[in-house]
Amino acid sequence: MTRSSIASCTMQLVGKRQFTELGQTPTRQTLPLMLGIATLALAAGELWKNDWRLVALWFIGLMLGMALYHASFGFASAYRRMIVARDMRGVLAQLLLLGLTTLFFAPVLADGSILGQEVGGAGAPLSVSVAVGAFMFGIGMQIAGACGSGTLYTAGGGSLRMVVVLLCACGGSFWASLHMGWWQQLPSHEAVALSDVMDWKSALVLQLGVIGALAWLLDALAEPVPSPAPLNVRKPLSRLLSGPWPVLAAAVALALGNLGTLVTAGHPWSITWGFTLWGAKAAQALGWQASSSGFWQGEFQSEALAGGLLEDTTSLMDMAIMLGALCAASLAGRFAPKWDFPWRSLAAAALGGLLLGYGARIAYGCNIGAFVSGVASGSLHGWLWIAAALPGTWLGIQLRRRFGMAD
Repeated sequence: MTRSSIASCTMQLVGKRQFTELGQTPTRQTLPLMLGIATLALAAGELWKNDWRLVALWFIGLMLGMALYHASFGFASAYRRMIVARDMRGVLAQLLLLGLTTLFFAPVLADGSILGQEVGGAGAPLSVSVAVGAFMFGIGMQIAGACGSGTLYTAGGGSLRMVVVLLCACGGSFWASLHMGWWQQLPSHEAVALSDVMDWKSALVLQLGVIGALAWLLDALAEPVPSPAPLNVRKPLSRLLSGPWPVLAAAVALALGNLGTLVTAGHPWSITWGFTLWGAKAAQALGWQASSSGFWQGEFQSEALAGGLLEDTTSLMDMAIMLGALCAASLAGRFAPKWDFPWRSLAAAALGGLLLGYGARIAYGCNIGAFVSGVASGSLHGWLWIAAALPGTWLGIQLRRRFGMAD
């Protein structure tokens, strides 16, 4: 096999953005790395004055951002490759993440507390709003080019296009919050968790059985792909810091990070509530009055709006994920912001961001907060979410082509 063909196989595994030529030691970018580390350290020092749990969540977010970036762990691209090319590797990695998170969550949620911290799963109604929101999110993430977590780590890693997606997602999510009263009036069934209808061990076996069956089916339907070339010709520590990471290793890290979030914060990992809060704070700065919205009169929402960005656990972790991705990109020598995309790509970023932000709010979360954390909590709304998001994904792929975007 020639050197060029080896490189081609390697790029198929880890993605073009994460490609590091075999044997090449990445050139670390000192300035953005030092700025990222300094910001992380200063914020950790401030958080320590309030609560050690916030410091722990800050560093969990850092780890999640590095894992997402170094493995190019995306949901949007994985679904697209599954539909377009029957390449199941990304989705199988997601199922590993789902299975491990379910396994980790089950005994903790069954007990109700751990290390003195009360815990609760991610639950939401089985509702029209969840189905419609997930469908919108599926369209939006394909046009935007990333899901909620993907938007954070690619924006943090230096993609200015994804900064546009993030800003529009915050606007769309805030916009949806103003309509929540209307959406909640549509047909809905109260949240259903498997642990409410059977003992937790039976629920765990059922969930893992379904996940395993899906993995078997997808593997059977998969098209053969070239075997990737070995990646680890550098020292393990250098590979850990500078990447790339195998996508399955990242799935394990993300599952552990979600468990750490549950144990530390008392709730599973989520992403898009941070977008809603950021959008609301920006609107408030421009003169919007929270008293005009019933949604923002809720106790949780009003407290979050009155507090600082680092006082809300989801907002805090979102920022840590972005900083973790910045550090990862700098360690890999790939932090290089450029404004060189065509206007159609910019329009797609804006429209996709609005759709995924609006959809995530009315669906009670995105691929992380609603799907992974929801399913791992035994909530049936997580399965409803993915069942509605996949048709939206198919439509989003068709619309990508209208914007001149490649599959």
